[in-house]
Amino acid sequence: MPRSGQRNTVRRTLHDLAALAARLGIGGIIFANGWHKLEAGLTITGGQFARQGAPAPGAWAAVTMLTELIGGALLVAGLAVPAMGLILFAETLAVFLVARPLNPIDTNLVVALGAAAVLLAVVGAGRISVDHLVVIRRRDAEAAGEFAADNEADAVIASLREPDDQRLEVEAPPAPAPEQDEDRDRTAPHPIPVPPEGDLLVAGEKKEVKTGRGRARKAQEPADDAPS
Repeated sequence: MPRSGQRNTVRRTLHDLAALAARLGIGGIIFANGWHKLEAGLTITGGQFARQGAPAPGAWAAVTMLTELIGGALLVAGLAVPAMGLILFAETLAVFLVARPLNPIDTNLVVALGAAAVLLAVVGAGRISVDHLVVIRRRDAEAAGEFAADNEADAVIASLREPDDQRLEVEAPPAPAPEQDEDRDRTAPHPIPVPPEGDLLVAGEKKEVKTGRGRARKAQEPADDAPS
């Protein structure tokens, strides 16, 4: 693996570990705050919001308790982290603006939790999370769907091409017959030419070539010359 690839791998691993640590810490604190409100009860929690000057303290107590319990648990699990990070940021911002805690330490905690929540919403949950598993399954399902669609398209194209191939086979001209006659004429023995009647020059001597017709005429000559 090249050095740049190793750096990217190490950086990605550190990013995942940091996101996991942030989710566990921030989600755990928010969930603990919601659990504390649940144990104290809506009456005591509402009275605390009333002392902080919040309107409708009972509603504030119920909304913040449910938001912190559900949001903290989802952050720890790494499920719907971008959405829950924004929701928790909005909740902490509303508490800071409308019902600011009387204790400065609690105010600082609200600010820190809000900033961390919006940071997780932007950065994400990392690969060590339920969100990443959902994304992997979704990608696998999409890949399987695309593969099935490609196979169907190939089958349709093949079915459309088969009639064309068959038509081309029917319309194709017959193959030319092999030239057997020419080969046979080339290999057949040729007749020996017969020289015409007359003189033949062989090795500097002139000889008379007589055919069958010449021999017959020669035989008749003595008969004509005989005395009658």
